Amino acid sequence: ASFRLFLVASVLQYFIFDAWNVPFEITVILSILLIWIYTFKGGIKTIVWTDTLQTLFMLFAVFATIYIILNRLDWSVADIFASTEFKSYSKIFFTDDFNDKKHLIKSFFGGMFIAIAMTGLDQDMMQKNLTCKNTKEAQWNVLSLGFILIIVNFIFLTLGALLFIYAEKFGIQIPVVDGVVKTDLLFPEIALKGNLDLTIGVIFILGLIAAAYSSADSALTSLTTSYCIDFLDIENKEPSKQKSIRKKTHIGVSVLLVFVIVIFRYVLEDNVISSLLQVASYTYGPLLGLFAFGIFTKINIKDKYVWIVAVLSVLATYFINAHSETVLNGYVFGYELLIVNGFITFLGLLLLKKTNS
Repeated sequence: ASFRLFLVASVLQYFIFDAWNVPFEITVILSILLIWIYTFKGGIKTIVWTDTLQTLFMLFAVFATIYIILNRLDWSVADIFASTEFKSYSKIFFTDDFNDKKHLIKSFFGGMFIAIAMTGLDQDMMQKNLTCKNTKEAQWNVLSLGFILIIVNFIFLTLGALLFIYAEKFGIQIPVVDGVVKTDLLFPEIALKGNLDLTIGVIFILGLIAAAYSSADSALTSLTTSYCIDFLDIENKEPSKQKSIRKKTHIGVSVLLVFVIVIFRYVLEDNVISSLLQVASYTYGPLLGLFAFGIFTKINIKDKYVWIVAVLSVLATYFINAHSETVLNGYVFGYELLIVNGFITFLGLLLLKKTNS
């Protein structure tokens, strides 16, 4: 959620608020404040409805952009996949060098487990299924979402290729910020400055905000709920105190979100998508290990030490990734690093087995 909001804040900052001399931190605070207002007042029901509308805005922005770009290029949909320009961006299978992080096997298994962890094991995603009337509806929601994501991701990838083709054809430069090329800003650069219809610029801003807010609002709510239940034991508190605890936690999580986004501005070097998936290899690894341990074993463990295993697993994974080229004869980890992280967590949990007294 922080990564997605960071992208929104960066775009708004670069194209709008820099000209008004508004600090980036203020842009972030305003973005979070708007989310805080409607999530605090409406809860999960509001989020389900706003997410639906936001997703429609996002998809409309994508289709409208593709339509207008095709018009400018004087292409049909069939021309996209037949063109030599598209073929240079559409390579899927990388099998030349196994050490390369983009190798097919690494991408397949790494991508599979990232999807399992980020979609199937995430409270942010799963809480929406809990709003379904029964188990059958929830199962249908999960399965239908999987198929829809395949189609939507394919469309987004096609749009990505079209943006680069359009930029090359009309001499549009990828924005450079503080000496670093920012491919994340190519879409807004074309939408707002690429000689397209003004309408597409407005649609883009709406689509971008919708895409980020649809994940950030549910993350804000799920973090609040999870922290209140799992850490503060709110269900066993007096009813009169529960509302106050939730409110304070909601504010605390909002402040934390602002803090994380501001940090990204100063530490991120790669594009947002690559950075998001790279960080996911660390943050979702322990979650994957915990889930696998719970599903495949019936071992009772010392729960209070689990967090130590999770932290050590992340540190060990980082160390392995940093030295893999030297130790493993040039091997570079891709997204399969998530599997390694989960496996280390799994082994660590075995060490916490309770001994029979």
